[in-house]
Order: sequence, then structure tokens, then C-alpha cells
Amino acid sequence: MTTHALDHHDDQPNNKVIFGFWVYIMTDCILFASLFATYAVLRNNTYGGVSIIQVTHLPYVLMQSLLLITSGMTYGFSLIGMDKKSRGLILFWLGCTFLLGLGFLAIESCQFMQLIANGSTWKTSAFLSAYFSLVGIHGLHVAIGLVWIIILMMQLLMQNITPMMQTRLACLGLFWDFLNIIWVAIFTIVYLMGVI
Repeated sequence: MTTHALDHHDDQPNNKVIFGFWVYIMTDCILFASLFATYAVLRNNTYGGVSIIQVTHLPYVLMQSLLLITSGMTYGFSLIGMDKKSRGLILFWLGCTFLLGLGFLAIESCQFMQLIANGSTWKTSAFLSAYFSLVGIHGLHVAIGLVWIIILMMQLLMQNITPMMQTRLACLGLFWDFLNIIWVAIFTIVYLMGVI
């Protein structure tokens, strides 16, 4: 076997991992499509409670959007560090991505706590049930992504940039981009269309 053939053979497990991860992303698309459809059906069923206009604080939502979209850019910079085989660059940009994602979650948590403190919980109306489900499950995905970033950072501190590490970083990149796309849809469908 030639060296090229060996290299190609070694790449196959990583290609299978990435393909498997794409399959997972597609199943998550189905989950979010269901949540968006549920929200579309229930958004006007407030039963005298708050509606999206009372729930939406555009400055907070815009800040959340800025934080998450910027985190997508910083994650891209970490992939550039991976191409340069620079562990320091990868760790720096992963740290920035983590902080931006954490800021996103902090704002979302404050909004949820404020709603709950005012008596507007997921039990109050069908609208709030759909709202908390859609936005909350996206937030849960962001939290999972943050845990994944911490794990990758710890692994990078303990080992060199291996092909498996590159695959893990690539999969996390797909996941993080997916979360950004879902947030743009939430921002547009839930918040912008809700206040217009």
C-alpha cells in the first residue's frame, strides 16, 4: 500500500464521524421544525396573559444576537488556528467563543427568570408553553455546546492536535453554526415578526 492509500484509509473513520454528525444535525432540524410549527400554531393563544409584544425586549434580544453571531466568528478563528496547528490560537478563540456563548445564556436566563417572577410561566398559556419550549431548547443546545467547548479545551491542553481532535473541532463547528442558524430563525420568526 502506498502512503497516500494509508492516509486515505486512516481518514475514513473521521469521515464516518462527520457523516454521522450530519445525520444528527438533520434530526435536530426535525426537532426545531416541530417546535417552530408548534409555536406558529399557538402564538396567539395567550388566554389573557402576556403576548410576544410584552415578552420581547428588543435591546436584550439584539444583544443576544450580537453575542451568538460573534461567537460563530470567533469559532471560525479557532478553526483557522487548527489549520495553522497552533494550539494557543485554538484555545484563545475557543475561550472567546465560550465567553460569548455564556453571555448569550446569561441574558436568556435573566429574561426567563423575569417572566417567571412576573407569573408568566410555561403553564400560564399555550403561547408561553410554545415560547419557553422553542427558546429554551435552543438555550439548552447552547449550554451543551459550552460544555463541549470546555471538554475540547481540556483535551487540547493535555494532547497535541491529532486528526481525531480536528474531527471533534469540525463537528463542534457544525453544531455551533447550526445553533446560529436556528437563532436567526428564532430572532426573525418569534421576535421580529412578533413585534411588527
